[in-house]
Amino acid sequence: MTRVAAVDCGTNSIRLLVADADPATGELTDLDRRMTIVRLGQGVDRTGRLAPEALERTFAACREYAEVIKEHGAERLRFVATSASRDAENRDDFVRGVLDILGVEPEVISGDQEAEFSFTGATRELAGRDHLDRPFLVVDIGGGSTEFVVGDDHVLAARSVDVGCVRMTERHLVREGAVTDPPTAGQVAAMRADIEAALDLAEETVPLREARTLVGLAGSVTTVSAIAQELPEYDSAAIHHSRVSRDRVREITDWLLRSTHAERAAVPSMHPGRVDVIAAGALVLLSIMERTGAEEVVVSEHDILDGIAWSCASEAR
Repeated sequence: MTRVAAVDCGTNSIRLLVADADPATGELTDLDRRMTIVRLGQGVDRTGRLAPEALERTFAACREYAEVIKEHGAERLRFVATSASRDAENRDDFVRGVLDILGVEPEVISGDQEAEFSFTGATRELAGRDHLDRPFLVVDIGGGSTEFVVGDDHVLAARSVDVGCVRMTERHLVREGAVTDPPTAGQVAAMRADIEAALDLAEETVPLREARTLVGLAGSVTTVSAIAQELPEYDSAAIHHSRVSRDRVREITDWLLRSTHAERAAVPSMHPGRVDVIAAGALVLLSIMERTGAEEVVVSEHDILDGIAWSCASEAR
């Protein structure tokens, strides 16, 4: 048993997992799992730089996480950074700040590496379930990018494309510094065209339509599941391995795209940091389901963060 800590720093959120990993049994026992919305990718698509206030929000979360990691006595720590810090001109400022606070340098991984971690985290516990047909298509809808991975026991093909809930919102739904509330038909059509073009790119590498089970990861997907179940609050246990039909995803997406900020904020399972970006994330999910013909999505709370933890445990052996 190895006690590990994994940090996943994405475009919209930063997350921590401290867990005991037992590679012999394939069990990962959570000790602490938390998420903070920091919007590290604020404005990156437009400016090419990480905003000072976004960096400070991220560093504040890192200070909190450093205390948790110390408290649990993790033997190894791995910090992985994804889309926003890949794209930024001033990413060295980000690297230095994380190193000073946590004592490790963030690994700014490629989209392919990101996809590998997501697949491992999502499917390690699904692999033994006979009622789920293979191969799996794992889709990780992040803030700045979406990863597509097809695999059975191992990854067969993977591709990362620059379509995510934050990037699509900032690119198509913001006018004069504010999110259009609700968006116009023209804005939605432009966003949909952008998503379809990204799916064309993904399909050049990944045989999306050959997969038999669609597994959806990250906050946009889990929030759609929470809405579908009409949960009175966000409940990870109820969301993990839930299934949502394509028709229900379409119904929820249509409502999100018609709703106002206040209406979305009133959903009891909605994280405040997702209110303005959830409509774009749901549209990405719906577009994927329509493109692949998936009748339902299996929702997983275990994702890239769990994959990072497993990689950390493997290195410790």
